[in-house]
Formats: sequence, C-alpha cells, structure tokens
Amino acid sequence: MRAVSKKKAKDSSNVIAVNRKARHDYFIEETVEAGLVLEGWEVKSLRAGRASLAEGYVVMRRGEPWLIGSNIQPLSSASTHVAADPIRTRKLLLHDKEISRLAGAADREGYTLVPLNMHWRHGRAKLDIGLAKGKKNYDKRETKKQQDWKRQKERLLKNRV
Repeated sequence: MRAVSKKKAKDSSNVIAVNRKARHDYFIEETVEAGLVLEGWEVKSLRAGRASLAEGYVVMRRGEPWLIGSNIQPLSSASTHVAADPIRTRKLLLHDKEISRLAGAADREGYTLVPLNMHWRHGRAKLDIGLAKGKKNYDKRETKKQQDWKRQKERLLKNRV
C-alpha cells in the first residue's frame, strides 16, 4: 500500500489580518514580504486572530524598518510577569538590498510604506508591505465607479447566458 501525501491547499486560513483601508486610500505600486520580531504572547494572540493593521504604518529608522501602530491584543491567559503592550513598535526583517530599495523609494515625495496583510508562512508570521502613493478623493471615486461598472457588467453577462 502506498502512502498518499496531502499538500495543504493555499487558502485564507493562513491570513491573520488585512488592512482593507490601504488599497482604498493608496495606489500600491510594489509589495514586499517581511518577517516580524515578535514576543511569545504576540504569537499566541496572532494564532487566535487578535491583530489589527488598520492604524499601522511602516517607518525607516537608522536604516531599519519598523512597524508602528499595529494592534495585537493580548490574550486574557497571557503571562502575568510580562507587561503586554498591544501597540508596541515591532522590528521588521528584510534583506539589506530590500531595505535600501524601499528606503530610497519611500523618500520620494508622496510615497509611503503601508502594511497590507499579515499571514503565516511556514509557521512564521509575515507582513506584506506596500510601497504606496496616496490617492486623492477623485481617484477614490473613479476606482469605485470602475468597481461598480465591473460588477454590473458581470451581472449583465450572467443574465444573458
């Protein structure tokens, strides 16, 4: 009898948190996956899905990327001898080449680094960072108009067949 190996299908179960506002407020030009330096209680909270990237942003300090303002709520069963700070500044792990490229790109006027989503990759928490340029209100309206037209077009094609 042969053993059958089952590969895990890539599904949404590995997603921890998504910053939905980022794609609404910014044009994302490039994405990079970064590792996170986390404490033990943070990993447990992430496994429980208690993270939010809505208020988070990425800055470069002394040539290192840092995630600021993201919220990881501690579990009630977290250790009592560790002071859990839910919005502490977390270091991001990237290669030197990626850091220098992102730092140079973020220094251009109108560009910023935005956290897009947090997910698990091979048992480790990863963060997708987007090099983003801010949208104006008329850009947001145009994007909304295009989404509505695409949705309407799908309905028309579906009803026609």
